[in-house]
Amino acid sequence: MENINIPPLKFRPILKSAIWGGEKIAPLKGIVTDQKQIGESWEISGVKGNESVVENGPDAGLTLTRMIEKYGAALVGEPNFQRFGTTFPLLIKIIDAAGDLSLQVHPDDELAMKRHNSLGKTEMWYIVDTEADAVICAGLSSPITPEEYVEKVNDNTLMDVVAHHKSKPGDVFFLPAGRIHSIGAGNLLVEVQETSDITYRIYDFGRVDAKTGKPRELHVDLAKDAIDYNVYPNYITKPQELGEGMSELVNCSHFSVWKLTVDGTRTFYPQLDSFSSMTCIDGHMTIEDDRGNKVEIKAGESVLLPAMAKKYTLEGKGSLICAVSVPKVN
Repeated sequence: MENINIPPLKFRPILKSAIWGGEKIAPLKGIVTDQKQIGESWEISGVKGNESVVENGPDAGLTLTRMIEKYGAALVGEPNFQRFGTTFPLLIKIIDAAGDLSLQVHPDDELAMKRHNSLGKTEMWYIVDTEADAVICAGLSSPITPEEYVEKVNDNTLMDVVAHHKSKPGDVFFLPAGRIHSIGAGNLLVEVQETSDITYRIYDFGRVDAKTGKPRELHVDLAKDAIDYNVYPNYITKPQELGEGMSELVNCSHFSVWKLTVDGTRTFYPQLDSFSSMTCIDGHMTIEDDRGNKVEIKAGESVLLPAMAKKYTLEGKGSLICAVSVPKVN
């Protein structure tokens, strides 16, 4: 590994328009585009057909999957390479909802593997900005049975038992597989999730597909066995302050996520044998690794820090959402 030198990597964002998408992502990133209703920017993705492409350094032009094939554990860390091979285990997005997203749920790893030969999807949201009266739907407010769930979908009363939360910047929502959820209009957020594109849409506000003119497909029966029907006392996660501008947002069996605030110079020592993703939500800074490789990052941009580097120096002013992969131990 001594002869390998992978700099911090930046990727071309994959911008996706959606029926509910807004106009905030391009200005956040400082880019000019004719694309409208951009609902998502896939920042770091190994999803087949939507793979991120490196835009800096000697490997510019290579896909993330090709990078893992080339560098293996030096890029993603030995535990991730052993567990996932050349599949990048996380998907990092920025999401801008000008309209309500469909109410949906994702299967867990076991069910997703059985049905789709795929990982499930546990995810988290960090709220970057909100408009007045923005709401996040997450979890159930009243207990229901699988049979009652089907009845409520059919008579359009399912939203009556879904927990609604008024959202504000800094809120954190942890969404384990099985939890019903929806992003309401007026939310701008960072999403960290398992690499999976398996979604069961269960309510869509009666909207029609712009291309077909028909209501978008629902997955009521598939979702029935995937939903967690329990009611929990709190659906908003309270960050754990760690001091020195660092707070732990989520720590689960799939990933850990922190918020890191920089004002001046900070040294960052990765504690796990894993890559680190960093998504800048405000400000501008320079990241330098222990081999002298430098990259600049500003609001709306993301960087992938290879596992091989054991120290990073951050200089500037701003805030970052940082994520690492934590594979399950079988």
